[in-house]
Amino acid sequence: MKKLTYTLVAILALGFTANAQTPDVKFGAKTGLNVSNLSGAEDASSRTSFHVGAVAEIFFTEKFSVQPEVLYSAQGYKVSDNVLHNGAPVEIKETARMDYINIPVMAKYYLVNGLNVQVGPQFGFLATAKTKVNESNGANIPEVDFKDNVKSFDFGINFGAGYELPMGVFFDARYNLGITKVNKEGDKSLRNGVFQLSVGYKF
Repeated sequence: MKKLTYTLVAILALGFTANAQTPDVKFGAKTGLNVSNLSGAEDASSRTSFHVGAVAEIFFTEKFSVQPEVLYSAQGYKVSDNVLHNGAPVEIKETARMDYINIPVMAKYYLVNGLNVQVGPQFGFLATAKTKVNESNGANIPEVDFKDNVKSFDFGINFGAGYELPMGVFFDARYNLGITKVNKEGDKSLRNGVFQLSVGYKF
């Protein structure tokens, strides 16, 4: 799995370098906020985290471009519950971290000036899957790795909009709708859902 991820990243990097001398390609970096959850997960609430990575925008016309990206995306969900422990109420908070190396390939259409709409597929490769439980009584519970229970590949569709300033600074708002099932076992179909707000700069 790691070899496949490194290979895809290397191919993208080589492609970016090969096109670096053409005026129709812009390169840059982005970072921002993730608000993620799993659809179908009972009583789950969103996990707030981050994403960061590199982008390359390839223009085919003045208004239409394709933008491949390589992002580290921290995702997952949270679950809270109240139980009785030795007759005393205890609040349990579980945070599941499911982090991915994501490769979105966005088709972008510029409506006017720097305002654009975006849509495209996303290919995700699981980097880590760990869960941490905290109890209000201060119990020390070690973090648990559940990567073996999660599929290593995730496919989704991104929808969004963005705005780019003449100086190269840009802002994106995007939603990733997971298409493939995340869990390996079980009757439920759990799928990623991630809302992203990004800021970046293109050279």
